[in-house]
Amino acid sequence: MPKYDFDVIIIGGGVAASVTAYNLSQSKLKIACFEQGYFEKNSSNYKKKKLSFFDYKKMNINPNLRKLESDYLIDDSESDISIANFNALGGSSVLYSAHLPRFLPKDFKEKISKKVFWPITYYDLKKYYDLNEKILGVAGLTGDKTYPDKIRNLMPPIKLGAAIIKITKAFDKLNWHWWPSYSGVVTSKKDKRGLGTITEPNNSYWPMAIKNKVKIFLKSKVIKILCDKNNNATGIKYLNSKKQIKKKTAKIIILASGGLGTPRILLNSKSKNFPNGIANSSGMVGKNLMLHPLGWVEGKFSKFLKSYDGPQGCSIASSQFLTQKNKNFQKGYLIQILREPHPVEQSVIKNKLRKLNFGKKFFDNFFDFYGKTVSAAIICEDLPETKNRLILEQFKKNQNEIPNIKIKYKLSDNSKKMIAHGIKNSIKLMKLAGAKDINSFGPVKHTGWHIMGTARMGVNKKNSVVNKNGRCHDINNLFIVDSSIFTSSSGVNPVSTICALSFKISDYIKENFYEKFS
Repeated sequence: MPKYDFDVIIIGGGVAASVTAYNLSQSKLKIACFEQGYFEKNSSNYKKKKLSFFDYKKMNINPNLRKLESDYLIDDSESDISIANFNALGGSSVLYSAHLPRFLPKDFKEKISKKVFWPITYYDLKKYYDLNEKILGVAGLTGDKTYPDKIRNLMPPIKLGAAIIKITKAFDKLNWHWWPSYSGVVTSKKDKRGLGTITEPNNSYWPMAIKNKVKIFLKSKVIKILCDKNNNATGIKYLNSKKQIKKKTAKIIILASGGLGTPRILLNSKSKNFPNGIANSSGMVGKNLMLHPLGWVEGKFSKFLKSYDGPQGCSIASSQFLTQKNKNFQKGYLIQILREPHPVEQSVIKNKLRKLNFGKKFFDNFFDFYGKTVSAAIICEDLPETKNRLILEQFKKNQNEIPNIKIKYKLSDNSKKMIAHGIKNSIKLMKLAGAKDINSFGPVKHTGWHIMGTARMGVNKKNSVVNKNGRCHDINNLFIVDSSIFTSSSGVNPVSTICALSFKISDYIKENFYEKFS
């Protein structure tokens, strides 16, 4: 047998990679993770966080504006929604909203078409959802009727505050469902990370994986996956932190680079045997892009409510229009109630909307709305369509660079109908809560942070990329664990489901390949 550098190579350093690395590291495998970004050391405690205009640019969700060395450009000039991602250890969770609901049981039951459906159920993931909520740390309240089972491994829910309580009373008057958000925020004094700390891979999974001797290569950009003549993945070609081209070999390759990075590497891994990229006999790599189109309603109240107090994305959410059927559109949407953002971010937003005047009366103008506004985000379940896709830009400076990405995405009529429906209902909600000044718009352009479906899971190798175990149909020792394998998008944030799938797939690898590696 050939000698390998590692048993397992994981490509990517985000949440999927962290769960996979931790789980596999418990079986004493020799594991390496290659992440093209760096380690972001910013504080993850929302109560202590300070943000300058420089930091706002550095931590911008848009890589085209951020322009860090670890970024690649994304041409979204032909997309109705701008794409967001972040390359670093911890991935996009470094700047996520920490909203951590599970997908719903119905999400896995409903067929996309006669030939396209999830090959797993909610109950296949249930124990992994439980495990993730315990390890990552999720605050919330047991008893939400949206789910058939009680979610037990929860820290106490985040306190709502006066502004959010106003909104809950309006929900109650309408007899609409609402529930405290499942939030990645430490609310238990027993947790050593400290009250108010945002829970993310860099303070949960990665420290444990590193303790178990997982080796991490930072600032190491994987260019392509290498294969032998028998179509087995043998290793990777990458650009290291010193800008040198290197190769490493492994018995198993696991892609965890997200809905953009994973298809980007697969498409770039061309060879004589794989002229259209690796694991792409179905032609589905990069296609079926789903993004969670979003509508927005903001209500301003006359009374100061300290509406900025608490993590912005973690207050309450309503699945009222996510679970019930509507004759005007397929699927449904979540209404997520948001607190006011950081003053710097709020200033940038208001300036773009021409609602902030710079000059002598700046502070009077700013405090006319700051502390008084609450927003509702309408998060729509996107449908997978092959026309919505990403492709590689043809231009390359040299053969040792991986091309940038071009996005082709058009909002469906179905999503437009959902956004209109959600805006109408959210305006009704804000009025009933007592808001005097209400603004709404949608779809919101810069909201492409949930990227799913670009290497989807399925039973049929003709219309999917991986099977129910995350194993590529075309290559037996190549696995994918991130949101690119999602068959549908639900109407809720995907992180909890990414974690659950990563646990399930890495369990399969341990159970079926450990003896071969021993």
